[in-house]
Amino acid sequence: MALDKEFKDIPGTIVFDAEQSRKGYWLNQFCMSLMKAENRARFKADERAYLDEWKMTEEQKQAVIDRDLNRMMALGGNIYFLSKIGATDGKSFQQMAGSMTGMSEQEYRDMMIRGGRKIDGNRRIGEDGDAQRPRKD
Repeated sequence: MALDKEFKDIPGTIVFDAEQSRKGYWLNQFCMSLMKAENRARFKADERAYLDEWKMTEEQKQAVIDRDLNRMMALGGNIYFLSKIGATDGKSFQQMAGSMTGMSEQEYRDMMIRGGRKIDGNRRIGEDGDAQRPRKD
């Protein structure tokens, strides 16, 4: 049973807690399987067939095929496990993180060198800021 969690209203944040862990168990197990060269080769040869060997939901499998990291995280993926997919595709963690923000790798790198995203107005849903839903008051 899901609990009401204060951290659910932090924009752009998915906290990997016990609930997320249970939801993403098979997705994360699949990712860990990619640590073995023979599994990476099988996955790259026929992604769908390899994914069908795992007890993931169809939505999780489609997110993997689409390489939609944000969706995979929402479906229980842990970013450190998901990084195995990026490594299998020959991508750096920086490239993966950039793809999650809608930025190019260079834009993401430059933002991080400048100190990351500004937090002004981005701490809670309902606060003023360009990443927030509009206030209703």
